[in-house]
Amino acid sequence: MASKPRKPAADAAPRSTKAKKAVVSKKPKALKKDTQPAIAAPVLSDVRAKIDHIDRSIQALIAERAQFAHQVGKAKGKLAAAVDYYRPEREAQVLRMVVDRNEGPLSDEVLVHVYREIMSACLAQQEPLKVGYLGPEGTFTQQAMLKHFGRSALGLPLSSIEEVFQEVEAGNADFGVVPVENSGQGTIQITLDMFLTSNLKICGEVELRVQQYLMSRTGRLEDIERIYAHPQAFMQTSSWLRANLPKVEKLPVSSNAEGARRARNADDAAAIGGESAIHAYGLKKVVTKPIQNDADNTTRFLVIGRQIFPSSGHDRTSVLVYIHDKPGALFDVLSPFARHGISMNRIESRPSHQAKWEYGFFIDLAGHVEDPAMQAALAELQTHSAQIKVLGSYPVAVP
Repeated sequence: MASKPRKPAADAAPRSTKAKKAVVSKKPKALKKDTQPAIAAPVLSDVRAKIDHIDRSIQALIAERAQFAHQVGKAKGKLAAAVDYYRPEREAQVLRMVVDRNEGPLSDEVLVHVYREIMSACLAQQEPLKVGYLGPEGTFTQQAMLKHFGRSALGLPLSSIEEVFQEVEAGNADFGVVPVENSGQGTIQITLDMFLTSNLKICGEVELRVQQYLMSRTGRLEDIERIYAHPQAFMQTSSWLRANLPKVEKLPVSSNAEGARRARNADDAAAIGGESAIHAYGLKKVVTKPIQNDADNTTRFLVIGRQIFPSSGHDRTSVLVYIHDKPGALFDVLSPFARHGISMNRIESRPSHQAKWEYGFFIDLAGHVEDPAMQAALAELQTHSAQIKVLGSYPVAVP
């Protein structure tokens, strides 16, 4: 029986075609990718036009905010002075909301600075606040004052921490700003000692990153024969000075700004201080980088005034406690705070100046004096201590 002629495989051609299609199908994809239109670069004039539009909107909103701030002043009625319109707890709340809302690209620090200046300008519509600080111009205390009150406040440079207290007590300044401790060198003792006799209250705190520079009139290291600086500045820069200028004479002065003022009068003199002092006194950096021992060198400042303000929701309370001289006296002072769940941030002892070997304890606590737990702890403490003095309840420093 003859066999039937063999038919070509039915799928031979299709397989070949599929293979071709598979090969061909890759080319259009590559071609499509290569021929995608490039994204056009933004036109500079268009971008600037949008920025101008945004600036107009921002300016209009700032003006509107200033009008509402003025209405707040009217709602409070006719008050005696600018200090009566100032509410640090409200400002702290506003700045915390700024931080909470921030999603970049600007940092929290930049936005807080912007809003602080807006609030400062709005408050100055009534009358600028008068704020005393440890001067002269160019000190870190002035920087702390500007950081907390803004540039619309009227700064009053004073010659000593004692004078800052005196001017606020006398009513010549609405508030004062004084240093209280440094992260590397500890407590500024004179500030604590002033609270032993003063009736002023702590109304706020400021944390300032401190960068110390070596500055002189010529800007040349080889010219320097003596250096002026505050004793704290010498301690904060001791390692660099020991390594680079071991034989130079070190002359302590009342402030770094005073040192800069003296250094500008001679080519062989130098000073230690911040960049603001460099600009204020027309000096040059001897070395471009800061010379402090600790890169994170930070100083804490206190804002002092004549009253305690309401709670901001995130506060610190400072108290001064005189204790009886007996065994376990310090334990008796601290245990009421532990029992009522109050955290202690800092404790520092100083001679009371009331009796020999008697000490007062400065204690920083988390919370406000109006908080029920704080009131209960202070009431319990009265049975163990000779005297309790609430130095102030104030908003914790905003980052």
